[in-house]
Amino acid sequence: MTAERQNDGTDAFLSARPRLFAAAYRMLGTVSDAEDILQDAFLRWQAAPQAEVLDPAGYLMRITTRLCLDQLKSARARRETYPGEWLPEPLLTEDPAERLDHDVSVALLLALENLSPLERAAFLLHDIFDSGYEDISAALDRSPDACRQLAARARRKVQRLRPGAPANPDQGKDLAEAFFRASKTGDTAALTRLLAQDVQLISDGGGKAIATLNPIYGLDRVLRLCEGLARKAGRNLPDRWRLCQLNGLPAILSREPDGILQAMALELRDGRIARIYVTRNPDKTRHLADALN
Repeated sequence: MTAERQNDGTDAFLSARPRLFAAAYRMLGTVSDAEDILQDAFLRWQAAPQAEVLDPAGYLMRITTRLCLDQLKSARARRETYPGEWLPEPLLTEDPAERLDHDVSVALLLALENLSPLERAAFLLHDIFDSGYEDISAALDRSPDACRQLAARARRKVQRLRPGAPANPDQGKDLAEAFFRASKTGDTAALTRLLAQDVQLISDGGGKAIATLNPIYGLDRVLRLCEGLARKAGRNLPDRWRLCQLNGLPAILSREPDGILQAMALELRDGRIARIYVTRNPDKTRHLADALN
């Protein structure tokens, strides 16, 4: 390959990269795995007969999709033995120039976990990335009609499992800060005003950090948990913390007293906090360390 063609190929990949990452992250739910997939896709693209490829972006999406499907086979096996609750790796989305063009909410990613790999791919390619069924057929090695059925089946599952659209994260910053301060100081009166009656708290430690093994449901139980954690921590805020936006949700990054980098995202409903996602697994928050510095 000449240097000029190699540069053209690199430019084509870089142009498609944001879209490819968006697809890989939604498919796999992890930032690190998505980055690894893109590196592999780039190597395969370099080895491809690029001069014969009429649609580089479509070709790259097919490569990425197939690599993700292979990765999902082992990922699903790992998650079956995952200690405690599994949450997707938090994705920083506070920079408008870097925000992905479609929903990356935790609720959507958790709903996708209930789909088969082929259902997930068909749904994402068609409903999120507007690919036609002929292109999806080429990516999945299934007939267009089979891909249409996969996407329809996945759509029904997602609509059943996924809650309504999240609130504007920029409008939730004040509420997020108020919750963080109240939870760290054990201010149950303030927490009662901030939390929905049916609030849910899901915590992911991955067996590497202390976390609740099962979701906590209901206002009373979440209040007791917050009070207990505040008491153990001396009712003080961490020395290092900041408001941010994760997966399109108002969120807080903090360095906790035990040294863990914690990411907490809040899902709002009718002006109150309906879901609290706490990621404490250090393997899932390592890439956020610079955002706290």
